[in-house]
Amino acid sequence: MNRNIVSVFIYLIIGLAAIGLVSQLFTNTASFFTSIFTMLGVGIAVFAVIYFIFLRKRTPSSDMKKYKQAVKQSKAKYKTKAKSTKQVHSQPLPTKKKATKRASHLRVIDGNKHKRKNRASF
Repeated sequence: MNRNIVSVFIYLIIGLAAIGLVSQLFTNTASFFTSIFTMLGVGIAVFAVIYFIFLRKRTPSSDMKKYKQAVKQSKAKYKTKAKSTKQVHSQPLPTKKKATKRASHLRVIDGNKHKRKNRASF
């Protein structure tokens, strides 16, 4: 029952605010638009201050930077080219095999191969 009373109270306040806005719009239009633009300006200024002080200085972690770089490389590697619809399909196009590239981010680490154990004999 308390929720019902609270919801009626909220609807009453919203209704009175709407009536007040409409009456101010028709009776005193210049001050209405002045107050609206002032509220918008203050809201934008507050948002800009919060954004430039708190949100802009956040830098993503090094793991996130590495992940985004890996995603970019993967998209560049597996990018599919869209075929044009105006191609004449009378002759099949010859397929060429792509030369395999070594991944630039992988490297071979030389280990101690001469210290291997002879596993065949105990």
